Amino acid sequence: MAKLGKAHLMTIQILHSTGEPVLQIAKRLGVDESTIRYHLTRMSIGATDGRTKASRIEEMGLADAVRSWWAAQQEILPKNRSPNAEELHAWLQHEHGYTASAKSVRKWVRQHLERPRLRPYRRVETPAGAQAQVDWSEHPGIDLGDGQGERKLWVFHMVLSHSRQQVDIACLGSDQLWWHQAHLEAFRRLGGVPAVVRIDNCKTGMSHGAGVWGTVNPAYQDFARSLGFHVDPCPVRHPEAKGKVERGVRTFRGQELARIAPLGLTALQGWFDQQTQVRAQRRRCAATGTTVAEAFAAEGPLLRRLPDPCPEPFDIAVTRVVAMDCTVAFEGRRYGVPFAHVDLPVEVRGCAGTVQVVDPVTARVLKVWPRHTRELLLVDADCYNGESTDRVQRPTPMGALGERLVALGADGVQRRAIDIYAAVADLMEARR
Repeated sequence: MAKLGKAHLMTIQILHSTGEPVLQIAKRLGVDESTIRYHLTRMSIGATDGRTKASRIEEMGLADAVRSWWAAQQEILPKNRSPNAEELHAWLQHEHGYTASAKSVRKWVRQHLERPRLRPYRRVETPAGAQAQVDWSEHPGIDLGDGQGERKLWVFHMVLSHSRQQVDIACLGSDQLWWHQAHLEAFRRLGGVPAVVRIDNCKTGMSHGAGVWGTVNPAYQDFARSLGFHVDPCPVRHPEAKGKVERGVRTFRGQELARIAPLGLTALQGWFDQQTQVRAQRRRCAATGTTVAEAFAAEGPLLRRLPDPCPEPFDIAVTRVVAMDCTVAFEGRRYGVPFAHVDLPVEVRGCAGTVQVVDPVTARVLKVWPRHTRELLLVDADCYNGESTDRVQRPTPMGALGERLVALGADGVQRRAIDIYAAVADLMEARR
């Protein structure tokens, strides 16, 4: 035994008082006889443990300053709020050059100042189809059997607050594209979209601030709008505000990840989906008293259907007005748009390998272009074709010669000028 605790010391004292030999006590506790004699001697003289280290606040003589700061904060703050130990730590660093950790400040406050009043939290049960809660869990050192060695794997968790149905999505990253992709995969497995998604304050969800006073990431806000759900960010440092998914993350059986992962990401996701079904049959829903599977069967039809086609995940979404040449600017390039949308705002989304131009009113994808190309101008003749509308006149037709030149360029064959001249000679002759 490496160290004797208070319970062991009490055992030594009781056994010794009953007349049990020191050697026998040592055998009972699995320690050397000299250890028992050492502790009996210290008990006889009333010695105390001298390993307790003085607090840095007391070493620096800041106890009175801390008490004054704490009392001043209690005067300023509302009666239902207690001063913040993190703010106290920052004040000590700035005003007194305090170098110890924030944990040391919290420990001193708990030991020497009045404990703040308990603040219970409210349990809320939402109706079916109203809310889902999401969170990440990280799993380092996972080998996916693809020859790239061990890496970090992220698992995205989504739980329907009413039925407690949980889905888990295996991801190779946690950036904006993976954040959106994980949402889509979770919604597909749930068969629909809840009215509200409660998130924490990750950068892919919140760009500035936290909670209801923060600013939702613009790309995520556009993504939520395209799927038809509201974003509900949690208050900072309040895990109980999304306790259902927090519980799901805590009980997630990540220890089996390393065993399944070498079969590949697809096999791992299949195992996740299988575990979802097993878990739903085994667990009970507190809101309904039925199994999670039965509660989800009743909640599923109340979810909003996914749009068809489903939007592709994107990490950037901006609004641009279509220029008179039927193009929009995005990431240093210009992309063609159907002429009927000239002088109207459209939404341009940067997806994994494509650029989507979307009608912000109908959410219809107007045009899809490859992303990050060498070309800086990408246009399509189809963007200039079609019938005139009440607002926009159809562009002037290209003409026979222009069409011939475009057709020659579209076949991908490089020609000398003299060859092009010969290719259009018959057309020019016909004009005479």
